[in-house]
Amino acid sequence: MALAEVLAALPPDSPEQSLAKRLDFDRLPRHVAIIMDGNGRWAAARRMPRVEGHRAGIDAVRDSVETSARLGISVLTLYAFSVENWKRPDSEVSALMGLLKHYLRAELKSLLRNNIRFRVIGEAERLSDDVREELGSAEARTAGNTGMQFNIALSYGGRAEIVEAARRAIRARVNPDELDETQFASFLYTAGQPDPDLMIRTSGEMRVSNFLLWQIAYAEIWVTDALWPDFRARHLFEAILDYQKRDRRFGAVHSAAVAAKG
Repeated sequence: MALAEVLAALPPDSPEQSLAKRLDFDRLPRHVAIIMDGNGRWAAARRMPRVEGHRAGIDAVRDSVETSARLGISVLTLYAFSVENWKRPDSEVSALMGLLKHYLRAELKSLLRNNIRFRVIGEAERLSDDVREELGSAEARTAGNTGMQFNIALSYGGRAEIVEAARRAIRARVNPDELDETQFASFLYTAGQPDPDLMIRTSGEMRVSNFLLWQIAYAEIWVTDALWPDFRARHLFEAILDYQKRDRRFGAVHSAAVAAKG
């Protein structure tokens, strides 16, 4: 059923349909995480203000969210605003927050229609009251949905998340001698969610940028030169097809390899 839904949303006989038909729906990544990068370069190449790159990136967000939900991906996490991004000019930060509010208002019906749950991860307390109110409303309105979990990382930093998880463990009076990885993960923002199987980065940059540092320990990484505003279903299909070709060992050695060594 997922394939039929995906094909119905794509242009007939298009390259996107051809890619979708090659997907193995029994081997989809459960959790896809995306570092959305390249908005500024997209705008600069067109001699436009940086904010126009962010504005154009909204279309890529919409396409990625809806396509992922149709595919049957369990969790999608988008890296929208890092803790380092607070160092950007106030005018750019303000524009980004305004676009975020606009997206939530415009797309809430789509999230509800597609049975998508929305959640924010990151240091939400650093956001302004009006932004937090908009985010909280979207989380509450979609809380009862049972389909894809859509996380948006705002004011987020991987190191900061790990430090906060440690603080939560201390406040919970966890015995340090009994603390293991599974229990520690329960104090992360993504508690209860599977770790990312596939991490995608746009714009060709080869770095993880302080994103989900604990969770991506065994994630497969796929990088595309496409700038975020140009990212569409085709790129997501290509990433998943490449993911499905990989041999995920999780640090283990195949028994055949062990036998070969004697």
